[in-house]
Amino acid sequence: MEALFEECAIFEDKVKRTVYIDNLSPLAKESVVKAALDQFGNVIQVKIIRTYLELQSMGRAALVEMQNTDEAKTIISEICNSPFMISGMPRPVRARSPVAEMFDGRPRKPGRRIVCRWLESSDPDFEVAMKMKRIVRYHAKEANFLLKRQSEEEEQLTKEQSESLNTIYKFELVQHVFNGGTATRLAKHYKMHIADVHQ
Repeated sequence: MEALFEECAIFEDKVKRTVYIDNLSPLAKESVVKAALDQFGNVIQVKIIRTYLELQSMGRAALVEMQNTDEAKTIISEICNSPFMISGMPRPVRARSPVAEMFDGRPRKPGRRIVCRWLESSDPDFEVAMKMKRIVRYHAKEANFLLKRQSEEEEQLTKEQSESLNTIYKFELVQHVFNGGTATRLAKHYKMHIADVHQ
């Protein structure tokens, strides 16, 4: 029993050092989330939480374990006050402290007993269970539709950002040619007037 209490204490410490982040981009990978949060401290582990009711079981949330509680609090404060950048795109993500039930491998609480059973159609809770089942299916359809739209918008935004970056790069390259003296040297080499180069 003492070992069980010790395991629970270690787990509770882990929960305090962890940040729950949701409304992530479906395109976000563990490595991307880790890289974005490494600036706030030492990220020990990132676990993407899959939403199995939605399209392609994509991740929309993550549990991020930090080195200590202060780093976790800093991340929550920063994300609440400014947009969280992933791949150059500001995402309206939310961050908060997690609860123990969000973790897969949580230890069993001492003295707790869970009983599962099938419901018969004559059971008073059968109608409630069926209603919940219908609501979950309806929610899954809505979520799939919204996720598809969001993915399309993100792909379009990524394309637009990429085109903008290419344009800026070309402009800076041309500016460097003029400001660095390359244009003047080329004009002398080809015996052109410098005024012709600027036209």
